[in-house]
Amino acid sequence: MTDRPTTSRAGTRGFRVGDGPRLVEAWRRSAPADPITPDRFRSLVLLDANFDPEGLRVAVDGDRVVGAAYAVRRLTPMSGTDLEPEQGWIPFFFVDPAARGRGLGRRLLTDALDWLHGHARTRVDFSSYTPNYILPGLDAETYPEAAKLLDSLGFQTLYEAAAMDRGLVGYRFPGTAARRRDELTARGHRFATPSDDDLVELLALAGSRFNPDWARAIRECLAAGTPLDRIVVARDPSGRLAGWAMHGAYASADERFGPFGVREEMRGTGLGTVLLHLVLERMRARGAHSAWFLWTGERSPAGRLYRAAGFTTTRVFRVLRREAAR
Repeated sequence: MTDRPTTSRAGTRGFRVGDGPRLVEAWRRSAPADPITPDRFRSLVLLDANFDPEGLRVAVDGDRVVGAAYAVRRLTPMSGTDLEPEQGWIPFFFVDPAARGRGLGRRLLTDALDWLHGHARTRVDFSSYTPNYILPGLDAETYPEAAKLLDSLGFQTLYEAAAMDRGLVGYRFPGTAARRRDELTARGHRFATPSDDDLVELLALAGSRFNPDWARAIRECLAAGTPLDRIVVARDPSGRLAGWAMHGAYASADERFGPFGVREEMRGTGLGTVLLHLVLERMRARGAHSAWFLWTGERSPAGRLYRAAGFTTTRVFRVLRREAAR
């Protein structure tokens, strides 16, 4: 997405009926490392309660879609009544390889930013939009030209998110984790698949102590039929829910680990390690060959816990922000 003196013949406009299939094909040509399917595009974009067709800026050359940039702002709150009136997001943009080098990427992003600014959004993030982010942020190693373009438009790195994977072929529950499980159990902690009634407390913990989007993901996956045995909950000796771990919460992807959380006052006790391995054990028993997730701080306590459990970083994403004048 470099800019040269020549200009693109493509025109840009909002999304229209009939664009979807051509847009998905153009996406696949433009970002083969991160392709999308029509059903994922439908679920993550078209069916999003915050979707506005004018915010999806589409570049068309004749009858060919050659790029897009998606801008979104909240029309429905993530939780409570907060519409985050100053906040906007750009979850993705791309330009067809055959249309690059003529400033089209800059034009699409400028269109998207102008659209958000026209709706009074003065802070724009790439691309940590919930509930329907495609990727946590920019993988600058995979997309160096996109990184240069976003930098030139005033986006700055807020923080980095690490995606991690761990192979499960030959996995065995570690002896150290088993001993810690037994010690915690002897002290009165309990580890189990949640009952239906446990879900009330689980959703409250996930939404209030961690992230409202985690509570949404858990609620929606279970309502869609994800079995309860994909979750392990831990209760402390008083009976209070202390934490949980799970897999299969997102898009029915059984090998995707998370969400995963332990109350702050319970961290450092080994509870998280035990929960993590109890779920990995269940995943392997179901035939999973690997476990993966998209988002943690590489140097955070969670990142260290994952590395100790055999996870390795596979990609690093930059969460970017652009602040504009009012």
